[in-house]
Amino acid sequence: MTTTANLLRAERIKLFSTRAPWWCLALAFAAPLGFTALFFALAGPEIPPTVGNTQLASGNGRTVLVVLAILATAAEFNWGTMRLTFQAVPSRVPALLAKVAVIGAVGAGLGLLVGFGSWGLATLVAPDADLALHSGAEWRSVLGQSLVFLLSAVAGVGVALLLRSIAFALTVVLVWTQVLEGVVVFIPGAGKHIYQWMPFHAADQFVGAGGFGGGPLQLPPAPLGPWGYLGYFAAICVALFVAGVWVTARRDA
Repeated sequence: MTTTANLLRAERIKLFSTRAPWWCLALAFAAPLGFTALFFALAGPEIPPTVGNTQLASGNGRTVLVVLAILATAAEFNWGTMRLTFQAVPSRVPALLAKVAVIGAVGAGLGLLVGFGSWGLATLVAPDADLALHSGAEWRSVLGQSLVFLLSAVAGVGVALLLRSIAFALTVVLVWTQVLEGVVVFIPGAGKHIYQWMPFHAADQFVGAGGFGGGPLQLPPAPLGPWGYLGYFAAICVALFVAGVWVTARRDA
């Protein structure tokens, strides 16, 4: 128990020992809230003010969190601190579990702030809209951000462990989230069906943040329900982390 507590404490200290994580957290919180305020202030009557729509910008904060997870993990290989960690913990796996636990906890807390912050700000900008949390689905839209952000942090750590290079890992993640998932839907014929299985689209489906589904590009019926999409997204995130741990445990730091 003492060893576990020490590992968690060490990972917390390493995570917040530089300014980059603080800037990332500030941006991951401010960007979704700023977009939400603009969206509800400028949206016309054709866009309904729903609880799900208060979370449309949560993907921006989620992407910044993944960037934070990559920086916090891959930078240790660049700076050589990961080698020192593995000298102290030769089995490696407990140290990596402690790292993902700390970053995941930060992600879960950030998800709560983004979810409730976006919803609360929307109620202030559009006081006449009915944005009360009446149903389980509406609570899932807001409270579910905690789970989605936690899993996104796990995925970020996994990608960093697999690739090790900050530049390479960030390129892969940013191209995937900002380009690939947005353009695959335009592939003639199969694009809309492929898009239904994109990981971060699955996360949006769980929290009810519509994406293309509510726009002019009508998607076919969703193959999974909200909780099925969460399970699918979780499986991908955990698989990335497990693969990263497996690779890291078998090669030089």
